[in-house]
Amino acid sequence: MRQRLFIGGSWVEPEGGFYDVLDPASEESVGSAPEASRDQVRAACAAAREAFGPWSRTAPEERAAILGRAAELIRERSVPYAELAQAETGATTGTARGMQVGVAAARFRRYARVEPGEWAIPPQINEAGPMGRAGVMGALAVRQPVGVVACISSYNNPWANAAGKVAPALAMGNSVVVKPAPQDPLSVYRMAEVLEAAGVPPGVVNVVSGTSVEVGEAVVASGDVDMVSFTGSTAVGRRIAEVCGRDMKRQLMELGGKGAAVVLDDADIGSAVAGIGTTFSFYSGQICTAPTRVLAQRGVYERVVEQLAACAGRLKVGDPREPDTVVGPVISAAHRERVESYIDIGRKEGAVVVAGGERPPLDKGFYVAPTLLADCANDMTVAREEIFGPVVSVIPFDEEDEGIALANDSDYGLIDYVWSADVARAFRIARRLRAGGVGVNTVGRNMEAPFGGFKRSGVGRDVGSYALHAYSEVQSIVWPG
Repeated sequence: MRQRLFIGGSWVEPEGGFYDVLDPASEESVGSAPEASRDQVRAACAAAREAFGPWSRTAPEERAAILGRAAELIRERSVPYAELAQAETGATTGTARGMQVGVAAARFRRYARVEPGEWAIPPQINEAGPMGRAGVMGALAVRQPVGVVACISSYNNPWANAAGKVAPALAMGNSVVVKPAPQDPLSVYRMAEVLEAAGVPPGVVNVVSGTSVEVGEAVVASGDVDMVSFTGSTAVGRRIAEVCGRDMKRQLMELGGKGAAVVLDDADIGSAVAGIGTTFSFYSGQICTAPTRVLAQRGVYERVVEQLAACAGRLKVGDPREPDTVVGPVISAAHRERVESYIDIGRKEGAVVVAGGERPPLDKGFYVAPTLLADCANDMTVAREEIFGPVVSVIPFDEEDEGIALANDSDYGLIDYVWSADVARAFRIARRLRAGGVGVNTVGRNMEAPFGGFKRSGVGRDVGSYALHAYSEVQSIVWPG
């Protein structure tokens, strides 16, 4: 498969040629992805700008109907789409079907319903003065689309992540230029095909890809782009923010995480271990919301380490297409080396490897064994930097206040977790944690709850109705009552 770019409603040959997309489980080619030139990126942004006006004036009900058709088409084609996502990302079958393609369909379906785009503000009585006579002033707040949105998605979940940006942006009347991650862009092009078939007008959705950083830089710097929605590393997010700041472009940034899992001495250890253990299996740890930094109170510390080690040891690592595989590969050889280098740093800094730590004995694929590092300190590199792999660090603490302080002693603040049998205690601690979200006795998500981070974990909130706010500007209309 030689994939073409999607620009202005047409499938366009890439001026930069093609590159191979590799299956991280087999190291074989999945297909050829297009390498866009700077001129083609500019053309995509210009097409989005031209399409924005008519699309923004389209009735919300019409936009919703298109998103609903897109959701249905994704659902109908879910099996081949999941197979492609699995080949590109190395996800297990359940993850590819349920958490990648399934979530993408759900997100288009979620934004296929029309929500109020305006709301009345209570009238205000004004005294007579230099601005005029006394009177009553009415007001209305109206959500308006931002304009052209650059959607730069992550490699760990090409379907759900891109859909979480594109669907609410389109629902609000924005046009989009999507720049998928270079490792797995083919799924995003299938999404563009779905939207085209669902009736999205030419230019409203554009997709450009490439391995060169110039592709992303050209999208962000384009004068036709009004907003950048980015999911990825904090380092790249900083560079994007610098460019956006020069032109005062809107930003929505979902960046890195180093989630603290505070396990208190009255916690259900089995529940805590089951939740924390998802770091080893879910996307092979390549997820920013993972509870990778475990803070275990001294009374349960040994039990937590022992049970987490047992959990890591019994998870099958291997071909993600096998039904009993729990841990698939990481995305690339380069990323495997990065994860392994962190494990080595942990050893050198005094952490004890109690599970994993060695490369699995598999002939092909970019695999990392689920690894547990115990006896860690919060100033160790493995406790401070995002590893983005199946690696968990465990740190002991004594008093409750110490655990809270350790959790907050981080550059990141995306999602933290608290396990305690005393729910009131857990909620009290949750309110003291400097994170955009806190899971109490769960790693599950409420998909209407606002999602985003404190500190270097991001800027802004999306998901549910919060995404409609994120992809809109609020306009005030005032009149004499």
